[in-house]
Amino acid sequence: MKYRSSIIKLAAVMISLSVLVACDNTDAAEDAQGETTAVTESGETEQEEVLTETPQIEGYNLLWSDEFDGDTLNEDIWNRELREPGWTNNELQEYTASEDNIYVEDGHLVLRALCEDRDGTPYYTSGKVNSQNNAQFQYGRVEVRARVPEGQGLWPAIWMMPQDESFYGQWPKCGEIDIMEVLGNDTSTSYSTIHYGEPHAEQQGTITLDDGSFSSDFHVYVVEWEPGEMRFYTDDVLVLTVNDWFTANGGIEEEYPAPFNQPFFVQMNLAVGGNWPGNPDETTDFDNAMFEIDYVRVYQRDEYDMNVEKPPMVFREPLEDGNYIHNGNFETEEALDDTEDWFFLLFNEGVGSAAIEDGQIIITAENDGTEEYSVQLVQPDLPVINGHTYQVTFDIKSDAERDAVVCVSAPTAGWIRYLQDTTIDLGTDWQTYTFEFTSNERDDNNGRLEFNMGNHGYTDTIYITNVRYEDITEE
Repeated sequence: MKYRSSIIKLAAVMISLSVLVACDNTDAAEDAQGETTAVTESGETEQEEVLTETPQIEGYNLLWSDEFDGDTLNEDIWNRELREPGWTNNELQEYTASEDNIYVEDGHLVLRALCEDRDGTPYYTSGKVNSQNNAQFQYGRVEVRARVPEGQGLWPAIWMMPQDESFYGQWPKCGEIDIMEVLGNDTSTSYSTIHYGEPHAEQQGTITLDDGSFSSDFHVYVVEWEPGEMRFYTDDVLVLTVNDWFTANGGIEEEYPAPFNQPFFVQMNLAVGGNWPGNPDETTDFDNAMFEIDYVRVYQRDEYDMNVEKPPMVFREPLEDGNYIHNGNFETEEALDDTEDWFFLLFNEGVGSAAIEDGQIIITAENDGTEEYSVQLVQPDLPVINGHTYQVTFDIKSDAERDAVVCVSAPTAGWIRYLQDTTIDLGTDWQTYTFEFTSNERDDNNGRLEFNMGNHGYTDTIYITNVRYEDITEE
């Protein structure tokens, strides 16, 4: 998309919507049902619906909103999307137009997943709505307040797709903006993600609550989408900032900021099962499988600067000895729960801890979880340049014979593997392992060395030291 000027004024989206404002009636008093009792000239009283006043935000104009007042879905904004089971991601649900799956109640849009028995087999239905062809827009601030359901296999999402998915090509070339996704088996963590590129790339931010969960109360999810940057917030906490995406068609890269320089629309759904959350089990409570949305508000600035450039890719420099790994000998104490240098992660029922002592890192586990990455030690921000050859070296041992998995992954490039997942055998004596790989992928400044210690039935303590990552490309 090309523009004649570096500044473009954005007109309001072409939709027939009116902003809902509160009734101004000095003779009205709010009752317990959220209605007002108005006094007529004849002295009689009548009930009037109370409409929510959508607040203004400094620097933005309200483009459109839905506060879900009343008891019917506003179909001037929302479409009920119909999809058969298995349409995408191996999900199990059928998306229907039924009022059982999509309805407005008590000021909330409810997307409900249901399970019924069909010929002795569980059959799942659920709800999905989108604003395609009704309320699309290019750039702005999207704010959604919602509460997610809890339960294995439930997968609520608030996300955006382009109005014309074929403009740059089918997914992922077209781009995708995921404002919020939560997995029902762990509703303490929310994910914000963008997908794009050819080949597929993604960038993701997460936020984990110290107290409570995203299913125990309503939370506010926001994306601020501008020509050269997107910022994602959860409850006013910055979760992710991205500004270095790309896309291509047939190997020819499109001009930045493609593909996120075209109109998108909002959609919300409650999926059941699929590749990421896994399928429901006997613990999943479908009596309470309800994704509740309090409001959707879309704001837009008067104008946006369209003269943006993709920031240059910055690569980590090696240390004096050629090693790209920071603190590879574990001589320095450091925080292991941040995203700098080494950090230790637990997922999917993994329980354990890590500590740096006496020039080594010591990893203990009480439960190895359900995935290889359930117990994980990583170091990110490693350079992986097309055509270059890299060598990974480390010393490792365990309190007993067991195994672990090592790889170099691409968390922002579709999780491809530069060094393939490789199982290594551990014993009680130190062993040195060395691996080499040559990259034939796009340059990446965010390669990630991973030690994965989950899902193989072992909880024996592991010790690691002398970790090196070197570029051994011949001149």
